Parts: sequence; structure tokens; C-alpha cells
Amino acid sequence: MGIKAPGPGTAVGTLSGGNQQKVVLARQLVERPDVLVLQEPTQGVDVGAKEEIHRTIASLAEAGSAVVLVSSDLQEVLLLADRLLVVRAGRITARYGRAAEQVEVLAAAAGEVAE
Repeated sequence: MGIKAPGPGTAVGTLSGGNQQKVVLARQLVERPDVLVLQEPTQGVDVGAKEEIHRTIASLAEAGSAVVLVSSDLQEVLLLADRLLVVRAGRITARYGRAAEQVEVLAAAAGEVAE
């Protein structure tokens, strides 16, 4: 996972945000889950950590795991998702495949597209 720490006994809470996120993800991956639900997996992390987390998510999906990604980062979703659901006011307002366009997704999120 590329976790950077001064030593093996370092408390997770003292690591950078990106390394903390990678530790949380690594803990989940130990169980080799068939389905993994990730909510805002890269929120508050630096660009390098974000790329590493994205590579890990993509590898999991390629290996056959189902990854449910809940994210407000539209670029992240467009990069990683095979299927995209837009949820507004607790309801699914639009559904897209791999070729989702940013402008369409933003319109759906703003309430301009009906299901």
C-alpha cells in the first residue's frame, strides 16, 4: 500500500491523512472481501496518496471484487466507476454507464434530469 511511517510501532493517528486512509483500506483488504464499500476514500489526502488509493481500487475491481464507491469527487467517480448512480434528496435521479459525461452527471446532481 505504500504506507510511510517512521517505524512498525508508530500509532496510526500520528500518520499523515493519506497514510491513515491507506491503513484503513489495508485493514479491510486483509479479509479479501468480495464486496467493498468505500465512502469518500480519498477525502483530504494528497495527490500521491490519492493516486495510490485509486490504483488499489482499480486493482480490486479488475480482480473481481465488487467495489461500491460513494464519493462527492466527480472526477474520482468518472475515473473509477463502471456504473454511476446519482442520488439527490435520498432518491436515485439518474443512472449512467462507463461513458458518463461530466456535464450530464452534474445536471442530474443539480436536479435537472429526471429518472
